[in-house]
Amino acid sequence: MATEPLQALLHDAFPDATELTVEDRTGGGDHFQVVVAAPSLGGLTLVEQHRRVYDALAGPLADGTIHELRIKTKGNGQ
Repeated sequence: MATEPLQALLHDAFPDATELTVEDRTGGGDHFQVVVAAPSLGGLTLVEQHRRVYDALAGPLADGTIHELRIKTKGNGQ
């Protein structure tokens, strides 16, 4: 899977993102690292922040398109 569809899903979930990147870690299209920095993540625990990312990518995770996902998140002031 190309990174653009994942980026679009994350952009829809985090329209306030100040940083949003998706990297195909292995070139195989199923191991990704995402970085999301958004004010809407401020005040949430790290687990809650990551849950929001998992929720945004629920479709590709459920159908096996994403085999591995590494997440880095930041709220305001982090």
